[in-house]
Amino acid sequence: MSFVIPKKRLGQHFLKDRNVAERITRSLTGEGYGNVIEVGPGMGVLTGFLLERSFGNFVVIEIDRESVSYLKEHFPPSLKIIEADFLRIDMKKVFDGKYAIIGNFPYNISSQIFFKALEDRDSVVEVTGMIQSEVAERIHSGPGSKKYGILSVFLQAYFEVEILFSVPPHLFIPPPQVNSSVIRLRRNSVAALDCDETLFFRVVKAAFSQRRKTLRNAVGSQFSTEGIDPEILSLRAERLPVSTFVEMTRIIKQNLTNGKKG
Repeated sequence: MSFVIPKKRLGQHFLKDRNVAERITRSLTGEGYGNVIEVGPGMGVLTGFLLERSFGNFVVIEIDRESVSYLKEHFPPSLKIIEADFLRIDMKKVFDGKYAIIGNFPYNISSQIFFKALEDRDSVVEVTGMIQSEVAERIHSGPGSKKYGILSVFLQAYFEVEILFSVPPHLFIPPPQVNSSVIRLRRNSVAALDCDETLFFRVVKAAFSQRRKTLRNAVGSQFSTEGIDPEILSLRAERLPVSTFVEMTRIIKQNLTNGKKG
């Protein structure tokens, strides 16, 4: 097999520029982990460079059977290939310990990949991936930006976020209709938020569920906001940093403990 046909249903756009591929793989710092997983390797343009870095345990996960056949034909038998859906796999069965995620992520599941990393945040030290520039900007944006939202808050609560560089459409097969960016997330020092984390996720979702409304209306429709600064309640969700969402969650938790709605 000399070539894999990109499949639209899988969101496949294969990077063809080896210099960019090497630059992406060099973006992995290798600090604090020896395990690395590549998601959606396709024809392995990143895979070869990753093998050269000699990580302690390197695994690729690919759902496309044709791509798996190509990788088996063009890479050494020592390459560990898991034919599976990354979003459904139990990573604890793949790695025992800290690990990093890298990939030219399929565009149709890029946000879901980051949510999965968030769920396994106690083990994920780093995520480096190429995604749509629009999604990268959403993850990276801070309070006050129209692009700042649920994904921004959740990921920035636990990770330091950097947009490293952009990649133009003509460097892919087939060229996507959008611009792409390489983004890197590094686990921050927050072992756990200073609040009920499950409730934190609920509060943030409530705040952005009606983002045109003030927090008094958006959050207040689901929780008692008694005790929260009125000035904060007069704002929209996009204005609040992670720390303020944490503070709100602590107050709402106390209200729930006292038998108020939620």
